[in-house]
Amino acid sequence: MAVRIRLARCGAKKRPFYRIVVADGQAPRDGRFLENVGTYNPMGEATEVTLKKERVQYWLGQGALPSNTVNSIFKKEGL
Repeated sequence: MAVRIRLARCGAKKRPFYRIVVADGQAPRDGRFLENVGTYNPMGEATEVTLKKERVQYWLGQGALPSNTVNSIFKKEGL
């Protein structure tokens, strides 16, 4: 089982809002996940990111692999 940290889409049509979740790599994009570790809102004047940094560090320590987009979000947030 490959655990991934990735985005799960929420929000209305043409108004995306994403949850940053830890999920099994085989699970559907918006399906079952292990833990919600933050949010990402790309709409508006500036993108808004909230993270549970302790939990993100825990999952990265356990071997969870972030997706490319989540990896770039982590770099911007200083993780």
